[in-house]
Amino acid sequence: MTDGPLIVQSDKTILLEVGHELATEARHAIAAFAELERAPEHMHTYRLTPLGLWNARAAGLDAEQVLDTLLKYSRFAVPHALLIDIADTMSRYGRLRLEKDPQHGLVLRTDDYPVLEEVLHAKKIEGLLGPRIDPMTVVVHSSARGQLKQLLLKVGWPAEDLAGYVDGKPHPIALTEDGWSLRPYQQMAVENFWAGGSGVVVLPCGAGKTLVGAASMAVSGTTTLILVTNTVSARQWKEELLARTTLTESEIGEYSGAVKEIRPVTIATYQVLTLKRGGLFPHLELLDANDWGLIIYDEVHLLPAPIFRMTADLQARRRLGLTATLIREDGREGEVFSLIGPKRYDAPWKDIEAQGYIAPADCVEVRVDLPRDERTAYAMADDGDKYRLCATSDSKSDVVEQLVAQHAGEAMLIIGQYIDQLDDLARRLDAPVIKGDTSVKERQRLFDAFRAGEVTTLVVSKVANFSIDLPEASVAIQVSGSFGSRQEEAQRLGRLLRPKADGRSARFYTLVARDTLDQDFAAKRQRFLAEQGYAYRILDAKDIATA
Repeated sequence: MTDGPLIVQSDKTILLEVGHELATEARHAIAAFAELERAPEHMHTYRLTPLGLWNARAAGLDAEQVLDTLLKYSRFAVPHALLIDIADTMSRYGRLRLEKDPQHGLVLRTDDYPVLEEVLHAKKIEGLLGPRIDPMTVVVHSSARGQLKQLLLKVGWPAEDLAGYVDGKPHPIALTEDGWSLRPYQQMAVENFWAGGSGVVVLPCGAGKTLVGAASMAVSGTTTLILVTNTVSARQWKEELLARTTLTESEIGEYSGAVKEIRPVTIATYQVLTLKRGGLFPHLELLDANDWGLIIYDEVHLLPAPIFRMTADLQARRRLGLTATLIREDGREGEVFSLIGPKRYDAPWKDIEAQGYIAPADCVEVRVDLPRDERTAYAMADDGDKYRLCATSDSKSDVVEQLVAQHAGEAMLIIGQYIDQLDDLARRLDAPVIKGDTSVKERQRLFDAFRAGEVTTLVVSKVANFSIDLPEASVAIQVSGSFGSRQEEAQRLGRLLRPKADGRSARFYTLVARDTLDQDFAAKRQRFLAEQGYAYRILDAKDIATA
């Protein structure tokens, strides 16, 4: 027995003692292969999953390194059966390989005959395969490359895709060198992605994911399709590419609800691609309309199902996913792994903060009490109505007004889920509100005014969760959220993480109704940020003057 910060258990959970002197070091070490499940004050719970272990394996971590980490930091002896299970699970990745054969084209190959026999007899898989070349090799229909990888992941034998990529249509792209250069972690992200061929780069909000995309385009030197969450994001990508690369206005096209341009670099929104008419997706053909050499998926954790389905047919093209967190609330991380690619680079938020590239953040959970009438209405409400009732309590509005007064003059975002709540706050604060029905032109005008300091407080709905560059924002007040969404919590904090000119910390307030579903969901939302090393101070509403 040693005095380590971890307790590793046979049910595949890992407990981390937060107050231990080696807790931060251990948390960084296990983050590569374990997922945080719960994060109360003193003991965090992580879980080992096959997907987490396979992602680690694809990133170059072997079972010996994982086991060494657990043995190094564990307080008690690690259960022997668990050690064997981890090694066995990780050994499954790459036992099957997709390769290009000079005579037969795409093939599935193994060094383990029984494994190939097992998958050949899986009913859903057999229809994707052609003739058997030899005991260790079978032909794969070229159009089935993505679907086969999905199914192999589901049956527990994830294939390593070594079949290579088409070059795509050449198009010269270079980074400009006018007073800036890639940061070391951005350069490493590009190198890791390119060495792996396809996959996902995970970087904190504000850490320059767009520059990783631009640098990858420069390495590729080909036509590129960039998929983004909305039109505002598309135009920010365009501005960044014009500023940071040799691309000109005429070389970059926008493919959105308003504009349909296909150019050597085309930026398309997920919304327009997934627009359905007569049971069909008329714009999805854009994904395969050109001989793209590279496809970039911004905010890849939000990828809609139709894009997943089309991506299954695009496995011969290099694919780069960019995100601040790979967490998907629908549990489809496996599809990102199999269809976009494994995690190629993942920088802990606190590491980037320590290097001075993102701002430190102080996270404060402010707990409010529901007034008696609201508490009674909540107690009597149907389950489907309870969260809305507690999340939109009038008592939160009073606290918002106090916090806004306390931070007067600072660039501030008021963020929420429910439009009527946001409209009411906008009226109380005499502040503009941005929501789903706000036009793109008006959104851009308000964001520009906020950046220029003409507007210091913006009330925003979930439309501002993603890909909005607001470097001046230093305070956010979250009044309601998408239930227990971890990725939303990460994205909302991310609106604040651009470094501040005076070096000050960002302040992220979350208002939570005590003893309700709001409190339960807040605990769930905070798990990802706890994994990254952020701690939430908890204050009572009456104590916010000391925040």
